[in-house]
Amino acid sequence: MTAVETVAKALLRDRISAEGLVCHSQLPMVAVVDSERPAVHIWHCGGGTLRELGVVGPESRAGGKALFHERMDRTPALAWHPEQPFLLIAGETGVVRWSADGLADDDALPSTACYRSIAFSPDGQTVWAHPSSRGGDDGWRSSDVVDLATGSVSAGWQWDTGVAAHPAGGLVVTLQSDQGATLGLFARIDREITPTPMRLLRRALILEGDGYQAPVFSVDGRHLAIRGNAYENLLEVFEFPTLRRVLRTTLGDPNPGYPYSSEWLEQYRAWSRQNAAFGAEPGVLWLGTPSGTVLEIGVDDQRVVEHDVLGDSPVTGLCALSSGDLVVAGGAGELALVSVRTDAASATPDRGAMRDAVTAFVDAVSEVPDDDALWDQLVMTDGTREWAPNDLATPFTATTTSPAWRQLQAVLNTRRHDA
Repeated sequence: MTAVETVAKALLRDRISAEGLVCHSQLPMVAVVDSERPAVHIWHCGGGTLRELGVVGPESRAGGKALFHERMDRTPALAWHPEQPFLLIAGETGVVRWSADGLADDDALPSTACYRSIAFSPDGQTVWAHPSSRGGDDGWRSSDVVDLATGSVSAGWQWDTGVAAHPAGGLVVTLQSDQGATLGLFARIDREITPTPMRLLRRALILEGDGYQAPVFSVDGRHLAIRGNAYENLLEVFEFPTLRRVLRTTLGDPNPGYPYSSEWLEQYRAWSRQNAAFGAEPGVLWLGTPSGTVLEIGVDDQRVVEHDVLGDSPVTGLCALSSGDLVVAGGAGELALVSVRTDAASATPDRGAMRDAVTAFVDAVSEVPDDDALWDQLVMTDGTREWAPNDLATPFTATTTSPAWRQLQAVLNTRRHDA
């Protein structure tokens, strides 16, 4: 039995509507992304209270009715240090570091960088960022690996949508997006090497389309949730380490095909893009809805319980603190701290089993050589079947029910063969 209670509520400055929330992985702190301008509001959310700590960029020009891609280009990328109370914000004018002492430039990061994605390594000693500060087309095809102690920069693999660390350590997952398909890339992490590179493994997820949010591991590492995409409000959950898909659902109505009706677009846009999080109880996923409720979803038994949190105000962002409590943002500028308590004995993860799962996953596959093309090396799965590199290199037939990326690959292979 789960007890859910809203223990604190506050209004964001100027009653702004949040674009999304990013919780610190260990501390009771949350960063709130402004939906109108590239500003970030930082809040403390511990002890049953909510308190604003600061705001970065409140003077920024509001976007008004900017097109979706224009707003995305202006939305800052955020990365909390995994242990310390400071936040890196990559925005229009470069990267700044926020802490309780105020704003500062981070001298370790390249001054010419225009990062769109940024993350810390699990030990906090390395920053991973994309695109590379080298700039140009080559910059978009690679990333920076920055040693914070020395400022040295080396080249890394291309990635573009968040980095999620497995709770047992030693493994991370990130996304590499393309309009036809997005790859979920797994990488081994060697903490004895600084700066810490992502050592990509040959086993990967393949997701249809692009426009996904950062992956999220459950507290016990048994599940991986991915929210997207640009064409439909999908929610997918994969089992780890098998990568078997255990949940796939469309939030709202499925994509009816182009041209889209105004009614469908309205309900599609009503759903927050950052509305899913795992809490402290293994196997339970929390999902915010346009009606102001939060759904408690049992991944294993598909049980769904609805909790009223914001009344009629739509959920515009949701994340989970390390305590398991939720922070929920609403369309009327609300911010709610939601206490989640469970009496389930299963709430304590088995650390040994978690480490064994990571070891089994890493040992079962080899690493991708640094100079090799990914698609020629990966064994990919969508959670229901696998494709080895040779499966995609030769002509094959795809049907109208096949994923869009596979239909496109079939056409390209046939043309190459005929030529």
